Amino acid sequence: MSRVGVMVLGPAGVGKSTFCTALLNYIQSIKRRAHLVNLDPAAEPGEYEFTVDIRDLISLEDVMEEMAFGPNGGLLYCFEFLLSHLDWLDEEIGDYEDEFLIFDCPGQIELYTHVAVLPTLAKHLTQTLGFSLCATYLLEAPFIVDKPKFFAGVMSAMSAMIMLELPHINVLSKVDTVKHDVSSRELKHFLNPEPTLLAADMNAHTNPKFYALNSALVHLIDDFGMVQFLPLEASKPESVATVLSYIDDVTQWAEAQEPKEPNDEVFEENEGDGMGEDEMLAQLAGGRME
Repeated sequence: MSRVGVMVLGPAGVGKSTFCTALLNYIQSIKRRAHLVNLDPAAEPGEYEFTVDIRDLISLEDVMEEMAFGPNGGLLYCFEFLLSHLDWLDEEIGDYEDEFLIFDCPGQIELYTHVAVLPTLAKHLTQTLGFSLCATYLLEAPFIVDKPKFFAGVMSAMSAMIMLELPHINVLSKVDTVKHDVSSRELKHFLNPEPTLLAADMNAHTNPKFYALNSALVHLIDDFGMVQFLPLEASKPESVATVLSYIDDVTQWAEAQEPKEPNDEVFEENEGDGMGEDEMLAQLAGGRME
């Protein structure tokens, strides 16, 4: 079985940790095994404890205190330290050979849009540890109310796609927060962005001297043509299930599963019911007689 994981990315405040928790909760509810890997040296555990936590190696608080760095410089130092101690990470995730790992990443997008820190880590996970990885980039739905912010978000998603060089899924989170402000028809224009149709709205909110820049950005997004979003309401299991189905397709999770004999499936279904082996065999025999 191959090693499978998802890197959850996006700006601060878009709901990455909430999505990670919802994803883990849903995966466990369908009897699959998954674990949270915290890559944010400033994070605190939420509903679930982290199985692997970068803070066991280095924390942002300690770096800022001991080296007098600010938050951004301290975060970059933490990741440079991690990259020089990848043997620690290898050992920490080494016991989870056949399980789905959810990598919760920091909200500082500079770590993969400007500095090749997370791309280097992604290459280590895929090339050295043999992970089949999917990058899932979150952008919060309230951005669509402010068109310039939405375009900036689309550009950051494009940058992440190019820098990480991983199979990539974009997610529009917190869709429930804009349902009263945006119609379903208008929302579709953002899920499958049509930049030329939205350009006029963007120009209406910006200074005319930026029209040429807006036009250049619109045509860049339009020419690239690869940024689409899946809607997400993290509180709804069916919404999380849809995103997971795309992640599974990208990582080929189903293809990596060991095929089961029919008898094995019956044994697994009845294990939790306290049914003994003799009773299971009798059930199987009865089924064949019928």
